[in-house]
Amino acid sequence: MTTIHLVYPHGSRISCPDAIGRNLASRLQSRYHVRLYNWDDPRTINPGSDDVLLGHPHPAPWTCFRRSMARAGWRKVIVMSPYHHGDLVQVAFLNTIIAQADRYLAITGNYWFTSVGQSAFAHWQPKMVHLDLAIDREDFPMVKTAFNPPGKRRIVYIGQNNWTKNTGYLSAIAQALPGVDFAWIGSGKTSIAGFASLGFQDFQRDEARDLVATYDVMLTVGRADANPTTILEAMAWGLIPVCTPQSGYIGYPGIINIPLDNLQAVTKRLRMLQEMSEATLLRLQRENWDLLDQHFTWDRFAWQVINAIESPSPAANVGATLRRQLQIQWASFTSPYSVFRPGGLKMGLVGVLYYYKRRWLERRACDHEV
Repeated sequence: MTTIHLVYPHGSRISCPDAIGRNLASRLQSRYHVRLYNWDDPRTINPGSDDVLLGHPHPAPWTCFRRSMARAGWRKVIVMSPYHHGDLVQVAFLNTIIAQADRYLAITGNYWFTSVGQSAFAHWQPKMVHLDLAIDREDFPMVKTAFNPPGKRRIVYIGQNNWTKNTGYLSAIAQALPGVDFAWIGSGKTSIAGFASLGFQDFQRDEARDLVATYDVMLTVGRADANPTTILEAMAWGLIPVCTPQSGYIGYPGIINIPLDNLQAVTKRLRMLQEMSEATLLRLQRENWDLLDQHFTWDRFAWQVINAIESPSPAANVGATLRRQLQIQWASFTSPYSVFRPGGLKMGLVGVLYYYKRRWLERRACDHEV
């Protein structure tokens, strides 16, 4: 039987990325022998003749996927990780990895996948497969049975407060809509101006779900965000998601798109939602539930992965133009993960210490067995 070595977070949390590794592994196990590894694990896997390496490369070169893919003998090497080309520094480190892999399963929204050919990563396209995210609706049950009255509808942002989430734009939107109730569920080192901070919430608890039910709209405004699962979670609960196209999701009637850097258009759209009839909101809610049941499922996600494992490998990447090569090299150099930056240097040093500590513990275990 083929062994799949799955390198991906796979803990017990219902949120991603743990939900990705856990749900995929449970479905692969019906066809393959599956072994699981964390993406920051420093060990090297030695392949058998029919083994497949599948998973998420870490930016640090000392980690499991990157160390293991260098070993000869794999039946296939398949990269599976979030993708967008809105901010090259977040994904440029994958360039040499994808060049050596058989396939790249890009976890991303249709906004990003349909424009790969116009991006700096167009040469990846022959190897790319579009993977939409998914959720288990039992983990995110319906909680929104009625909407607040027109003019009194409440807006919540769910996620981290960091540079990837463009939270400065959230603050500008709140300032442009005085009198609207904005709140933030999540963690971060600083507050989001104009948003009441509700802190981290465990959505496996009834108290957290009851809190979500008091809101009507989930707002996220990423500038370079692959496809946040919070949009799908909001749909499952019954909230109406509102997002920028650069959050990955476009073309779905129940997901309301708003533009970047256009406060006038955004405030107009949010005021429209404030006055929208409850019947219309309930219709959008039902359309979103149908979409979750028919498209954003873990069964569909796993089927696409299985198809990539079993189908012939595509041709090698088309060579990147000189301009694109320079773009990628500069993005890699300026990335927070670069060894020339404090964060990247720290990551490398931590990795070396982690690796030798693990080897020391393994030797102690062997000595003890003897």
